[in-house]
Amino acid sequence: MSVEFHQAGFAELDTRTFHDLLRLRIDVFVVEQSCAYPELDGRDVEPGTRHLWLARDGAVVAYLRILADPDGVARIGRVVVAPAARGAGLAGALLTEALAVVGDRPCVLEAQTHLVGLYAGHGFTVSGPGYVEDGIPHTPMRRIPN
Repeated sequence: MSVEFHQAGFAELDTRTFHDLLRLRIDVFVVEQSCAYPELDGRDVEPGTRHLWLARDGAVVAYLRILADPDGVARIGRVVVAPAARGAGLAGALLTEALAVVGDRPCVLEAQTHLVGLYAGHGFTVSGPGYVEDGIPHTPMRRIPN
């Protein structure tokens, strides 16, 4: 089964698609990882936010968002792969697409520490000390394009 790449700003999303994107995020970050936090943080609707996702047979299987921080830096976040789709390289494929969207802008993210190697493989380096958020170790990372 092939996987289709999609990209949209908030205004371009239909309600069903936005529902499906949020459902995946909540199912993994809030339920699976047992993190009670405000998943809807208001940044999804910002004009500079880009939503990127992969779908298989119409079902969302991976997602991330790119935020436009005020200093011009792109911020990748909410990187998630559906449990049934893990291990197929979807996070890496989505990151490749995201970095094409980011282009020559500097880019930052807050990696779950066990995924530092994945992001390092895409040119990110550790940019500060690790910390624990919602009981999960995180590591700040940055990518400066060549």
